Amino acid sequence: MDWDKLRVFHAVAEAGSFTHAGDRLGISQSSVSRQIMSLEEGLGTPLFHRHPRGLKLTEQGEALFSVARDVFAKLTMAENMVAEARERPKGPLRITTTVAFGSIWLTERLREFIDTYPEISVSLIVTEEELDVSMGKADVAIRMSAPRQPDLIQRHLLTMHHRAYASREYIERHGTPEKLADLDQRHRLIAYDESFHQPFTPINWLLSEGIKGRRREAVLRVNNIYGMFRACASGLGIASLPDYMAQLTRGLVPVLPELAGPRFDAYLVYPEELRHSKRIEVFRDFLVRQIDRHKA
Repeated sequence: MDWDKLRVFHAVAEAGSFTHAGDRLGISQSSVSRQIMSLEEGLGTPLFHRHPRGLKLTEQGEALFSVARDVFAKLTMAENMVAEARERPKGPLRITTTVAFGSIWLTERLREFIDTYPEISVSLIVTEEELDVSMGKADVAIRMSAPRQPDLIQRHLLTMHHRAYASREYIERHGTPEKLADLDQRHRLIAYDESFHQPFTPINWLLSEGIKGRRREAVLRVNNIYGMFRACASGLGIASLPDYMAQLTRGLVPVLPELAGPRFDAYLVYPEELRHSKRIEVFRDFLVRQIDRHKA
């Protein structure tokens, strides 16, 4: 059965006239009449009694209207469910980012997101590898460099800076370096171990800053920034850390603040096919609010 004709029949049966049904459907009275006549010819039976006071369903028309009413009621319910799902985000959301940013910055804020959207099931994957979101290994990624794949949607989130930090305990024991040359003498440096993974920024800039032809020695090398943060916070030495880390604890203070370390940009990245995903939309907006709140 032609669904367009059934839709017109349903409207006529409810309205009781071709004119009112046409107004409801946004088509002319003559178009409504032609559709009903075509439906009756196809079924081989009249569906309405026509008289001056309007239309009345025949016995066959009553039977068809009973079915059509149930069908359109279920369609309306299905439309409402789809609209509700679109308006109320729910389902799984797999987020991937670096070990440091995920473990320190993002986990501090996920409680508010989960409390706000309890029907979203969040999975956080922290790794120094860039998981391929276009292949479905995650739904969305927070990356510390612009994506190279052209088929990914990217949103710039914030710009972060590396600076030299030490714990208050370290400063009490070893003193505050006043100039770069002090790093060559009695101070300890914590460095990134580049033999395991090449960092996305020149994080070991303190090893060569202000000198040529050689590098300063490190008392400890760690293959992720979170490990450097923990070692620095324990009082072991001076480390180059992104500013968001130092802001999460009162125990770290900047040293040689006139030195500007490398800067890097964080991006929200997701595949084109998830452009209209409500889960990603609310997560993106949540991140932007968090970053704006931090700036304030």
